[in-house]
Amino acid sequence: MAQAVVPAMQCQVGVRGRSAVPARQPAGRVWGVRRTARATSGFKVLALGPETTGVIQRMQQLLDMDTTPFTDKIIAEYIWVGGSGIDLRSKSRTISKPVEDPSELPKWNYDGSSTGQAPGEDSEVILYPQAIFKDPFRGGNNILVICDTYTPQGEPIPTNKRHMAAQIFSDPKVTAQVPWFGIEQEYTLMQRDVNWPLGWPVGGYPGPQGPYYCAVGSDKSFGRDISDAHYKACLYAGIEISGTNGEVMPGQVGPSVGIDAGDHIWASRYILERITEQAGVVLTLDPKPIQGDWNGAGCHTNYSTLSMREDGGFDVIKKAILNLSLRHDLHIAAYGEGNERRLTGLHETASISDFSWGVANRGCSIRVGRETEAKGKGYLEDRRPASNMDPYTVTALLAETTILWEPTLEAEALAAKKLALKV
Repeated sequence: MAQAVVPAMQCQVGVRGRSAVPARQPAGRVWGVRRTARATSGFKVLALGPETTGVIQRMQQLLDMDTTPFTDKIIAEYIWVGGSGIDLRSKSRTISKPVEDPSELPKWNYDGSSTGQAPGEDSEVILYPQAIFKDPFRGGNNILVICDTYTPQGEPIPTNKRHMAAQIFSDPKVTAQVPWFGIEQEYTLMQRDVNWPLGWPVGGYPGPQGPYYCAVGSDKSFGRDISDAHYKACLYAGIEISGTNGEVMPGQVGPSVGIDAGDHIWASRYILERITEQAGVVLTLDPKPIQGDWNGAGCHTNYSTLSMREDGGFDVIKKAILNLSLRHDLHIAAYGEGNERRLTGLHETASISDFSWGVANRGCSIRVGRETEAKGKGYLEDRRPASNMDPYTVTALLAETTILWEPTLEAEALAAKKLALKV
């Protein structure tokens, strides 16, 4: 991304600072992320009373309690995608001892009628543990568990996108190409009670885009503590996060191989949801949360195969671009809800109706970097996915279209001519 969105508007795995307009204090306790005087390996979650800035010591002691000296048991937080396809759900289970692989964990179940995933008269949905991460909130040997969802008969339910992706990534042709993904997860932080971006005056607008991209300063950067807390929590958890910045709108996860990319994105989203919950702000993955002359929020997906990364790889990249052009409508349909509000041809996007590619051009559907062009090998960036895309769907579809799918010779020739590609 090159131009900047606005103050706290968005971030790639992070946004920064505090709202310019003080939020009204709700009754009861407020959970927040606070800095401590001495350096620590993580971040502190403190329970604050509205009448005082003092810490409720007993609550903090319980939150910080290390149970390792007293029991071998651990807490596993089972996490799954809910009925909307973008909401996350979770619940906790005691496990008798530390585990290192999801195969050591038991399956579990939940009430699918309460998540929009099953009827009330047959509501049981089964959780299959698929990936584990260290729990940055509870610490110790406790874990976060990414699960996918099945009927009691073992059939994947409609919102289980991981199952289909796993089938594609287990195909021998795909496995041999060792597909790498780097996913730029952009997001926007909103003030909780007014549904307005963090750092914006309530009902008003900040100055125009320009000074906010990778910016510093209280008048240009909002939500930095949330972004930094998320960054550190992801590193602690074992998520392959490669960086973060305040945007025109994005953090980035990757490089990850195959199905791991989807697991890591969902785990990072869960951690971010938990941190914003504690900080009292709202996370939105809407691809265009504010209409007008502001950048939207995407999930640019950097992608390469073994053949692309080897000598002569630029020709393989061009062939992949050709294939992607021929399945443009299929990809757009799978790249996130509301993406038509973002892919307008403005604000560093290509039109949703047209497929295009270019070198160093952020107004194209597919961007190839200058370094890739110069070296004759590397990767491509698919700039079409929306911030609310399903990472299992997007990564699997990229692999399927560029590795498994073959167009007719006639279609290939016509597309090559249209795109001025020599393949």
